[in-house]
Amino acid sequence: MSDFPYVKIKNFINGQWREEAGTPVKPLYNPSTGEQIGEVPMSGADACEAAIATAWEAYQTWREVPVAKRVAYIFKLREAMIRNHEKLAQGIAWDQAKHISEARGEVQRVIEILESACGTPSLIQGDILDQVSGSISVKVVRQSLGVFGGVAPFNFPALVFGWFIPYAIAAGNTFIFKPSTQSPYFMQLICELFQEIGLPAGVVNVIHGDRSIPGTWYEDPRMAGVCLVGSTPTAKKMAEGCARGAKRSMLLGGAKNMLLVMEDANLDIFVNNFLNSCYGSAGQRCLAGSIVAAVPEIYDTVMERILEASKTVKVGDAFDPDVYMGPLISRAAADNVAKYVDIALAHGNCELILDGRNPVLPEKNKNGFFVGPTIIRDVTPCNPLFTTEVFGPLVATIKVADMDDALNLIRASEFGNGACIFTQNAYYIERFSRLADVGMVGVNVGICAPHPYVPFGGIKGSLLGTDKVQGKDGLNFFTQNKVTTVRTHHPKGQASKPAANTSIRSCVAS
Repeated sequence: MSDFPYVKIKNFINGQWREEAGTPVKPLYNPSTGEQIGEVPMSGADACEAAIATAWEAYQTWREVPVAKRVAYIFKLREAMIRNHEKLAQGIAWDQAKHISEARGEVQRVIEILESACGTPSLIQGDILDQVSGSISVKVVRQSLGVFGGVAPFNFPALVFGWFIPYAIAAGNTFIFKPSTQSPYFMQLICELFQEIGLPAGVVNVIHGDRSIPGTWYEDPRMAGVCLVGSTPTAKKMAEGCARGAKRSMLLGGAKNMLLVMEDANLDIFVNNFLNSCYGSAGQRCLAGSIVAAVPEIYDTVMERILEASKTVKVGDAFDPDVYMGPLISRAAADNVAKYVDIALAHGNCELILDGRNPVLPEKNKNGFFVGPTIIRDVTPCNPLFTTEVFGPLVATIKVADMDDALNLIRASEFGNGACIFTQNAYYIERFSRLADVGMVGVNVGICAPHPYVPFGGIKGSLLGTDKVQGKDGLNFFTQNKVTTVRTHHPKGQASKPAANTSIRSCVAS
């Protein structure tokens, strides 16, 4: 681990660091130790206006930069991230406290997203329909829209940056990004790389603060759209704001994902995927498995296997190479997991078979925000734990009658992010893939996160707005179709043509 100094997070506006004199600050903590490691400005109206004005002015020039030159900056950023891979990963493990191995994986995934965004010249191509009527042709092109605002959650400070910014700026837009106040350090490091690669000032601006910041975007005519990864209640509030201001919106919300184990499943494969799905990132991700469902023939065996495996998960400091799972983001997050254990048990008819509250920790981590693997068996569909996204290493298990029973439970959920099935039966695979009422399906994988060149996103309460992130879907969100109808004629005059039927006047060019 590198030694990190006490850090004062700064806004990055117009290509320069900006300190907000007299602005209140919020403490920044290291979740592994509980110690304060920095402070984050809670920016006010002046900083918000400066960011919008700068991004709008930069857009007038950036939109005219040829797409190949815009993409060249994305490639330079990719190269810079490769050179600084470990530094960026350590930054994530420091203030977000994702285990260092997972932080490295997150940085690597962003590098892969940048590689995908480098294909923008191909992905953004339009169409031409020749000779639609006599000497008339139609041209469809994809163009930028303007300034976009994006809000990131604490749990993936790098990945959400990758989902939004590379595609947006490659398409010719400019961007204002608000990181989480709980994990802002990664974007501080990325802004240093923006300066290193010479990204033109104002193309990407980073501003820190509370939810009042996106509130300034909704009705500002200079803003084209808003992006979010966060909870469903937050997504709904932002959808309302975007609707009032007629803004384009891409809002990824919450989830409650099921891992379904059928009687023919390879249990060794399932258990390995279960550990990563339920305890990776301390359960703090939208594709975490938080419900394990199994059919009666195998239910008791599955319970034994997950209990045995969960007991082997070592909890501790995010930089400890022998640790599997780091802390939660805050004391409040850890307390929330403990609260839902009590809520679930108070509802009755379920059993706490593994209690991860108050795990044994090294002395340096005694004040960290830790909860170990926790399993509550035989949770019913009406239990609040079955329907609520808790966002931690808290697993609910349920016995389902068959696959259709599980599909009905998934269909009834408010959320529709992901669902996974473990089976070797082709019929089960095809039926589950087709009927699971979610946006992302996994077969014998515990985390059904698509690769960077295909869409990522759920349905129902897990996605509000018009498009999913990544790949062509992402570019579609950050661009608009423009249709041009063109008539050409001979420079010495039009050639004669048959007399028109004057009793019918076409509503299109002819």
